[in-house]
Amino acid sequence: MENERLLMLPGPVPVPERVRQAMMRQAINHRGPEFGAAYEASVDVLKDCFGTENEVYIISGSGTAGMEAAVANFGRGKKIASPVNGKFGDRLLKIAQRYGDATAIESEWGTPIDLDAVAESLENGAEMVTMVHNETSAGILNPAKEVGALARKHDALFVMDGVTSVGGDEVLADDWGVDVAIVGSQKCLAAPSGLAAVAVSERAWERIVEDRPFYLDLAAYRKSGSKSPMETPYTPAVPLFLGLAESLAIIREEGMAARIARHRRMSSAVRAAVSAWGLDLFPTLDAVHAYSNTVTAVRMPEGVTDSALRGTVKRMGIEIAGGQDHLKGNIFRIGSMGAVSAPEILATLAAVQHALRTAGAKDVGDGVEAAAGVLDA
Repeated sequence: MENERLLMLPGPVPVPERVRQAMMRQAINHRGPEFGAAYEASVDVLKDCFGTENEVYIISGSGTAGMEAAVANFGRGKKIASPVNGKFGDRLLKIAQRYGDATAIESEWGTPIDLDAVAESLENGAEMVTMVHNETSAGILNPAKEVGALARKHDALFVMDGVTSVGGDEVLADDWGVDVAIVGSQKCLAAPSGLAAVAVSERAWERIVEDRPFYLDLAAYRKSGSKSPMETPYTPAVPLFLGLAESLAIIREEGMAARIARHRRMSSAVRAAVSAWGLDLFPTLDAVHAYSNTVTAVRMPEGVTDSALRGTVKRMGIEIAGGQDHLKGNIFRIGSMGAVSAPEILATLAAVQHALRTAGAKDVGDGVEAAAGVLDA
């Protein structure tokens, strides 16, 4: 629609029409079979998204609620190793510090986490490791497989924030040894904001703490989820659940392999445009880190301000993200998650290219053509 902005952010993302329609229906009984069927169907698809056979529960709360539930139920009073290389790793650290004895393993935002330091913390008795898989603040994909292997070697629980990777990139929670994995509804799942899903391993259930929060008590979710039909322990956000169920039905129709391939193709097209523009990607990588496949973080060119770049793009009806905290004005970020495809990517890149040129960036090549070559391959 002409009056609707195109959100090319690292969440929230555009919500498909089918999902919006699903939320507009009359209220239903959240203790009845219709809600239970929607919940069960959602869990079935979410297991594919997580790459897990473990139990999955849906919480009425944002991805941060899922993060807090993971730490509060399994990490209270325990020694926790928390690698940080971006804003959301820092958020997970702060949650860990609230509930346990957390050690920060800090790297510059957008640089590799220190696996040796993680191993050292585990050798010194850490009972849990927390990590953000896809750090959207810096556009870097962190090494979940390697961290999971370290955690298992030392018999520690591994809590992985998959808020912006689950449903859009490869996530193999069981193979990677993830004990608690989290996703947010408004990211790669292309559903409305306000829900989180948590996958929990049997190892984690064996170590659940006694002093748990009330609303985020995952044992309560497990008890209610074992009923037939499935229920939540407290009144859920029913319209959001129905929207999520529809978005997951779309994922099932597309297939996870095709969905992952589409996300990777979209992000590859954005990176091709960045290269053609003569700009630099923000993250610094090593052999086990990679560029995010759901958001691309780009260094702001010299002489171009954030307001000039993103302001111009916004006037054209498209929103992209800037940097957060100390990265404000230093980077810009283009989301490629959810239901986006070639038209949205090309429109966004055309707007950014125009904004770069009008803002005075030097020697801006044809990134749109470069991206089109990737999308048409």
